[in-house]
Amino acid sequence: MNRSRVPPPVTRVLDAASTWLPRRMGEVEQRLATLVASHGERLGGEASATLSAGGKRLRPMLVLLCAGPDGDEGAVRAATAVELVHMASLVHDDVLDAAPLRRGRPTVVARSGRGAATAVGDLLFSRAFAELAGGPPGGDRRVRLLAAAALGLAKGELTQRADAFNAEISAERYLDRCRLKTARLFECACLIGGEPDGDAREALATFGREIGLAFQLLDDVLDVAGPPERTGKARGTDLLDGTATLPLILARARDPQLAALDLRRLNADTAARACDQIAATGVLDEVRADARRRVESAKAVLAGAPMDEERRELLTLVADGVVERYS
Repeated sequence: MNRSRVPPPVTRVLDAASTWLPRRMGEVEQRLATLVASHGERLGGEASATLSAGGKRLRPMLVLLCAGPDGDEGAVRAATAVELVHMASLVHDDVLDAAPLRRGRPTVVARSGRGAATAVGDLLFSRAFAELAGGPPGGDRRVRLLAAAALGLAKGELTQRADAFNAEISAERYLDRCRLKTARLFECACLIGGEPDGDAREALATFGREIGLAFQLLDDVLDVAGPPERTGKARGTDLLDGTATLPLILARARDPQLAALDLRRLNADTAARACDQIAATGVLDEVRADARRRVESAKAVLAGAPMDEERRELLTLVADGVVERYS
């Protein structure tokens, strides 16, 4: 794994588990590269370009951490499959949004069109489940977990499409959507690596959900606050896509101009000005505080869970890293 391409919070976890985690993450990275490149020059090339754009690899790291240093080949395959589903969902999201950039690079849909991008997303989804099915015993359980998470992604996307350009949705509906589109895959990552049961299973599921929600909240703050060189996309991209996130939902109650904002009439300049107005209401600090509370809640759940101390400490580092990186 190329450590220069991941943020400091991730490298800190790698350092803390240096005797085993970097090697296992490297195995995941190698499997990803092999799987996406083996399907023809065009399809494999586009999938490989998507992989090479990088990413934080938080989800596969969570899989491996929850499996622990004694995790078998199945844990590596599960980590690989979770990242493939994440990549697939991003490619398909970019198709729906006609997004020009992802992580500062042209998206597949921008480079090659809707048909190619849809096919690349389909390829990544199919490779994810083939990866689990071809592994050691326990694959059926992992397929069920990942299938449920993928279904959540689809339901969340349908909800977001139904809410498109509607700035009047409630905070509760927004959070329900985030639980499906983001938190569900984090939860899956925490359960799919090992075989927790009872109190440990519930603690890891709760931890994943809360970390996933915190991650999404802070990502939505960055969409408003930027800067583009950090996010890899223009400020206000969510607004331009017609997606009302928590900063806008809260700011509308404080600023009459934002309450009257018509998302359909925005362009790049007016979206940037709307971001400035949202920030001026002070809601970004409120959303950041909500994310921090969720991280603290996730850590508190771990503190009382029946698990070994190394796993607890490493997962706590991941939780702290979410706040450090995105707040």
